[in-house]
Amino acid sequence: MRPATAAAALLTAALAGAGASHWLSQPAAPAEVAPPTRGEAALDTAARLALPRTAEAALPAQLEGVALPSLAPMLEKVTPAVVNIYSQQVVRVRNPLAELFGMPGMPQQRTQQSLGSGVVVDAERGLVLTNHHVIENADAVSVTLADGRTLEAEFIGSDPDTDVAVIRIPAEDLVAIPLADSSHLRVGDFVVAVGNPFGLGQTVTSGIVSAVGRSGLQGLGYQNFIQTDASINPGNSGGALVNLRGELVGINTASFNPRGSAAGNIGLGFAIPANLADEVKRQLLAYGEVRRGSLGVDSEDLTPRLAEQLGLPNNQRGALVTRVYRGSPAETAGVRPGDLVVAANGARVDGAQSLRNLEGLLPVDKPVALDLLRDDRRLSVQAVLKARATEVDGKQIDPRLAGATLTELPERVRQQGLYGVVASKVEPGSRAAESGLRPGDYIRGINQRRVDDLQAFRDRLADAPRQLQLDVVRGGRVGYLVMQ
Repeated sequence: MRPATAAAALLTAALAGAGASHWLSQPAAPAEVAPPTRGEAALDTAARLALPRTAEAALPAQLEGVALPSLAPMLEKVTPAVVNIYSQQVVRVRNPLAELFGMPGMPQQRTQQSLGSGVVVDAERGLVLTNHHVIENADAVSVTLADGRTLEAEFIGSDPDTDVAVIRIPAEDLVAIPLADSSHLRVGDFVVAVGNPFGLGQTVTSGIVSAVGRSGLQGLGYQNFIQTDASINPGNSGGALVNLRGELVGINTASFNPRGSAAGNIGLGFAIPANLADEVKRQLLAYGEVRRGSLGVDSEDLTPRLAEQLGLPNNQRGALVTRVYRGSPAETAGVRPGDLVVAANGARVDGAQSLRNLEGLLPVDKPVALDLLRDDRRLSVQAVLKARATEVDGKQIDPRLAGATLTELPERVRQQGLYGVVASKVEPGSRAAESGLRPGDYIRGINQRRVDDLQAFRDRLADAPRQLQLDVVRGGRVGYLVMQ
């Protein structure tokens, strides 16, 4: 029996004992008693009602010498590894006074500060895990340890699409939290959140795991969240979610309230699984970025009308493959247009976004088992995800794009229903610039045909069409550019 279970059993036994004492303390009725007067009856009733109170008052004495359930011993080991993070960013703002006196070119600077938390996961190297949004665009990051030391942190790397960042602090005598295998986490497991909410300093909240593998949250990237009812408030971001053994099971990242964070906690907090955070850390240390794979397919949600046309049940879920790219892992594995992907590595696929989410979370160069429905038959194939480029030189795709650098949309932007690529850089005087392409242009189509991502963009130009017309969004306005 685990310590918490044993203590609970002792407490239950004590309460049962108190109940027996209450029952046995009731006085036996005398054999013959003269009928009491109204006042005597009231006095006797009051005396009887007082007896249970006397027995309940003795309850603490029955627990004397018995250790009460407490998280304090575990937290004494955990809290030294949870740090407070303070980031600063210098931003340029309008100077109304300068404009008033005819000096519009005189900008004003303002320092923005944000608060968050972090977790020491490697004491020897001083590595700290936190959220990307805690240190995003920061000019300086400082870390305050539980013992009061404040240190300047070194930025190692971050991944916006999983909201994981790694920083390093030059400190000795650090304490690290051991990582648990978060894949073993179950709904109902007890967890504790440790962080720095509202800048108050280290704070602890407890709860249970409400759900695992949670996705579908707007405005976030690749999602595989642990959901918990432990309070996660502003400033808790980047802090630790631990189990009752004091092992790290997740990195706290978000809370949800339809009325906004100021409305308070309603028991919907989300954490990044420790396994995912650790894999992101490994890749950031090894490559300076996170390499993600692609199956090489386009897909769409299975609507009730499509299900009827395909002879599938109305409640069938999955991602319907609409296109398989040449030379892709999916083509090599034998996936065909019209196949319905219903699971990947045993994880259910509910639709096109669900499949893309799983692609972004699965490791590159490792096999993934796909469960398909094809012509009323269920079959399984294996594909090996290949790393996909997130940025490409336009000249490599088509000479008319020379001078432009094309970049994938961030996944958190795609979650809002957007698609296409961005011209992140355009060299002045280049062929692309002469045709009118500008940095920041959002390209969502080629020759009036939609492009979802860089892979689709490249595929559309594989046959070198005679005319190259880009469907461009710039400053909220839609237009077309003919590339010369």
